[in-house]
Order: sequence, then C-alpha cells, then structure tokens
Amino acid sequence: MSDLENEYRKRFDTALKPVASSLEDQLREYFQTEPRIDRINVRAKSVDRFLTKAGTLIDGKPKYSEPLRQIQDQIGARIITFYRSDVERISATVQKYYRPIESKDVIPESEWEFGYFGRHFVLLVPNDVVSPSIEKALVPQFFELQVKTLFQHAWSEANHDLGYKPGATPLSSDEKRQLAFTSAQAWGADHIFNELFLERQQA
Repeated sequence: MSDLENEYRKRFDTALKPVASSLEDQLREYFQTEPRIDRINVRAKSVDRFLTKAGTLIDGKPKYSEPLRQIQDQIGARIITFYRSDVERISATVQKYYRPIESKDVIPESEWEFGYFGRHFVLLVPNDVVSPSIEKALVPQFFELQVKTLFQHAWSEANHDLGYKPGATPLSSDEKRQLAFTSAQAWGADHIFNELFLERQQA
C-alpha cells in the first residue's frame, strides 16, 4: 500500500465521510422548501477513484503534483432538479449560503458535439459542518457541487458506467457516436420538458 493510499484512506474514514454526511444534512435543510428537487446527495470520493484520478497523466507526466491538496472533489455534492429553468434558481440559493471559488457551465466544446452538461461549483467547506473532533488538517478546503437536471444526471451516470470504468475496453468510434446520439436526445428532451413546463406556468 502506497503512502498516498494510506494518507487518503485515513482522510476518507476519519474526515471525508463524516463531513460529507453533515454537509448533506445542511444542504437538505437549506433546500427543504425549494420546489422540484428530485434529490440531494453528498459523497466522499472513494479510495479507488481518488487514486485513479491522482494517477492521471498528461503527455506522460503526472497531472497532480500534490493530489491531496489539488483534487477538489474529494467531497462531491449533487442537486438534481426537474427542469433546466430550475438550475438558475437553485444556483442562486447555493451562492446565498456558500462561498464559491469557481462557477461554470460544463458543456461540449462545439455546438456540433453532444456530451456532458451541468452547472459546477467549487465551494469552500463551511466550518459548521466540521466536527471539533475531526483533525482540521484532514479536511479539504473545497468541495464540488453539481446542479443538474434529471436528464443530464441520467445520461452522465450511464455514460460514466459504460465508458470510464477502470480497466474497461476503450469505446470504439461507433460506440462514441452512439453515446453522443443519446446525449443529443437527452438534451432535446430537457428542452421540450422545460418548454412545456414554462408554457403551463403561463396558462
């Protein structure tokens, strides 16, 4: 077992899991009166997934020189909502309660491409979700929050399962086109459901 694995396993068990649980309770409290939220969940990044990400190479060189400090989604939160028009409202509430370091819409690089869509935040971990019994040095400074619609969430989960499992056979060109096709369908369904919702709101 490597030193990095030992360090992260200790962090995962003694800090990340309890902080993630407290953060989920806090998010549920803040959003309990908000309409059209399907689910809220927060999880600590598993040891295997952390080590896989920490080992990422770019042009043959490690992407992270200090993975315990640089990987920002050691705690990851998700808020899944019904419609695209809900994302802005939910995002405003997020920024009311948390201090954002980064906020961006993740979309494919070209309008001719289809793939992952979602609103991502990098937020400071609030002090009030960290128990005094937890060693402060083990708590990351940031956590990642994703705000997505049901269709965006469903597509990204299936896409990750099919194409990004460690040790999986790389997707063929046709398989990548099939995934892009399903992303386009999810994107279209998102728009149609949102338009129908807005029309019925005005009726």
